[in-house]
Amino acid sequence: MENPLLKKLHDEWLIEATIEDMQEKLASGDITSVALVHMYLYRISHFDGIIRSVLEVNPDALQIAAALDTERTQKGPRSRLHGIPILLKDNIDTSDKMHTTAGSLALDGHVAIKDSYVAAKLRKAGAILLGKTNMTEWANFMGVGMPSGYSSRGGQTLNPYGEFDVGGSSSGSGAAIAANFAAVAIGTETSGSILNPALKNSLVGIKPTVGLVSRRGIIPIAHTQDTPGPMARTVKDAAHVLTAIAGVDENDPATLSNSKKSIDYAKLLTARSLKGYRIGIAGKPFSDRLNKHKINMTEKAIACLCALGAEIVEDILIPSADEKWGYEVLNYEFKPDLNAYLRATSPLNEIRSLADVIAFNYRYPKAMLKYGQKLLLESEDTSGTLLEKEYISALEKDQYLSREQGIDFTLKQHNLDAIFFGGDRGSEIAAKAGYPTVIVPVGYTPNGEPFGVSFTGTAFSEEILLKIAYAFEQATKSRETPMLKED
Repeated sequence: MENPLLKKLHDEWLIEATIEDMQEKLASGDITSVALVHMYLYRISHFDGIIRSVLEVNPDALQIAAALDTERTQKGPRSRLHGIPILLKDNIDTSDKMHTTAGSLALDGHVAIKDSYVAAKLRKAGAILLGKTNMTEWANFMGVGMPSGYSSRGGQTLNPYGEFDVGGSSSGSGAAIAANFAAVAIGTETSGSILNPALKNSLVGIKPTVGLVSRRGIIPIAHTQDTPGPMARTVKDAAHVLTAIAGVDENDPATLSNSKKSIDYAKLLTARSLKGYRIGIAGKPFSDRLNKHKINMTEKAIACLCALGAEIVEDILIPSADEKWGYEVLNYEFKPDLNAYLRATSPLNEIRSLADVIAFNYRYPKAMLKYGQKLLLESEDTSGTLLEKEYISALEKDQYLSREQGIDFTLKQHNLDAIFFGGDRGSEIAAKAGYPTVIVPVGYTPNGEPFGVSFTGTAFSEEILLKIAYAFEQATKSRETPMLKED
């Protein structure tokens, strides 16, 4: 960097700076939001060529930053996110000069008519929408065997920690924040797509309750399971973002079931003790397939929770633990949900339905069908009316087994505040239930692979989960910065 002050800040301060660190320097005048944008753009341009996590940056980012700097001087900051650069997954609508494509060249050139609810809330909070991140194409609901982080638009995103799976489908959001290309990012999850890349990239990820954050303006998979959520380097940073994006949206009926209004999740994160909390440890089959190093880290995490004063209930029984979850619900909901989204896009967008996507892919097989489109075809073969007996039965079964015979049963049976999982092994049952999970880094295997542990609760229990995750994080502070090679 030419500016010696920015270079010094970049080299000595920015890399693991938190939102509160940034706000402190912004308030004192030691830095500006324009400077933050310059430093993050520098990092993206110098270090993302190999990682390929960012698809595009907002052409207006510097001008937006300058306006927010002026507003700060004249009126003060709007919120903790005022002037903070944030990246968004490429399936989240932004009504600006950036595109929204779900990673597919079929939507290349598509610009949203209006902001998604999430983008609008972030702008209202004063955040700078810095760019869009790569993702597994169509949120990994396209072909069988598609690797996490691959899309026809963005190519293959890589893990900044090394030759490990980058996690899907919010892969670019995970890799970008691990590599410090923005303060925080927004991902989306249907089943594991925030939690898994957070795990793989040594991040905190919050998969909120379905209905805590509106899905309006997000390219969907399934309305009963989809949710956006924050991905960050610390629990408090993620909590600041969740505070900003949560809320009731009359255009998303799922949000109308949320009786908890306007919680400042970050403000609640003060206690370093877990005395009074009961946490159940999910054993087999959730602990299967963890190698000895990950088992060791999991056991150390449990010991840490005990040391913090939590009451631990070992080897809790989840009645539906052995259930082989299918994707029938996703298969049936994808077609009507995607068709509704595409019908509402700009008239200039020639892709108006799932059938149009499939036809486009067939026209350009070399670029589009590297991993086929089996899941797209299966969904297109459904009626799109959600009348099928298989769908209705699968939906009722999934919700009953994941809630009444799953998470809620277990919490009540053992009088628990949360369920603990090694890694992200509980993501599927929480996804089927539509319930929240917070994942936190816990360490690395001897070859450098990141690992974490997760806390799951009942609907709208984010406040409890974040308190537990924060106390655990403060006691362990396990995250390490990846070593990047300049392009």
